[in-house]
Amino acid sequence: MPVSAENIPQTDDPRGPGFGIYVHWPFCQSKCPYCDFNSHVVAAVDQARWAAALKRELEHMRWLTGPRRVRSIFFGGGTPSLMEVATVEAVLQRIHTLWQVDEDVEVTLEANPTSVEAARFRGYAAAGVNRLSLGVQSLDDAQLKFLGRLHTADEALHAIALARETFPRLSFDLIYARPGQTREAWERELRAALAHAADHLSLYQLTIEPETAFARLYEKGAFALPAEEDAAALYELTGDICAEAGMSAYEVSNYAKPGAECRHNLVYWRYGDYAGVGPGAHGRVRAGEVHRATRTHRVPGQWIEAVEREGHGLEASEEISPAEQGDEMMLMGLRLEEGVSLSRYARLTGRALADARLENLAAAGLLRRDGDRIRATPQGRLVLDALLARLLA
Repeated sequence: MPVSAENIPQTDDPRGPGFGIYVHWPFCQSKCPYCDFNSHVVAAVDQARWAAALKRELEHMRWLTGPRRVRSIFFGGGTPSLMEVATVEAVLQRIHTLWQVDEDVEVTLEANPTSVEAARFRGYAAAGVNRLSLGVQSLDDAQLKFLGRLHTADEALHAIALARETFPRLSFDLIYARPGQTREAWERELRAALAHAADHLSLYQLTIEPETAFARLYEKGAFALPAEEDAAALYELTGDICAEAGMSAYEVSNYAKPGAECRHNLVYWRYGDYAGVGPGAHGRVRAGEVHRATRTHRVPGQWIEAVEREGHGLEASEEISPAEQGDEMMLMGLRLEEGVSLSRYARLTGRALADARLENLAAAGLLRRDGDRIRATPQGRLVLDALLARLLA
């Protein structure tokens, strides 16, 4: 077990990346065929037992992190909107007793737009949730069926309307670059979504993840994805249409009106610290000069038994080397339109990136340098993995 951070002064610069808390709820009503997240379909959940375990692991994380100021809290999954209101409320209350929490803390909960879950929205808001992230995925019933979703387009629109009435902030997800999707069809769907959107959209291209139902179907030739150049054209179209609506692409797949960016995800992308609790949750916690990567048991049964036995479900807590910290910061930060600070990279790693390498990538049209910051160009975002490989080689 690492040395406690309790007596190490911890300060959080309000202009810095900040500190967040991620709570993983691993249960779903069904498993979507494209999903490789740590999610499990079960008949029933003992909510009181799970609330107690989450609170206990939060206490251990407080021991690891020391006194920090919480900027954001995120309930992810799985399907967190299957949590009872009392479970969400108990977790939030424990966070408030363990850490100092910003008065304007962002508290996000992921939800699916079924009528049963939507009925809980007002309870979540009363418990302290002030931002909802809806897994809409499509506004076309046939495509929703293909994606394995349990809701209809009408149910999605009803949930969006209810969420806009209930929560100060709302985001919802859509998946595009689906089999056979044309430029015209995606433009119609996206413009319809923007007519219902509040201040944030997450727009993801469909990808085939290993060991998913879609991976097995794709290997059998059951469907095909758009060609690479067609997917790139859809990505460019997405950015243009969202920009017309006043939503900028502040991250590769995320679009927001000014000031409505997801603060919690910015903690990740700006390489801040965060505590992760629940099955399969990852974290990055810092005690003085030591930066650690934490990971909990993925299997819900193993996790909860470990928490009840040991006070936490950690299966790994490993020190991150300065070089690894720099790589991680670049990997996350170049997803952002704002880019990465070169001086911060040098402070983390103890070395500077070679000017010649930066100049070569800029000459190739993949990178732009503006004083202390580097940013991926639109072309660079399309080939971000290749850009990072050349940058960090």
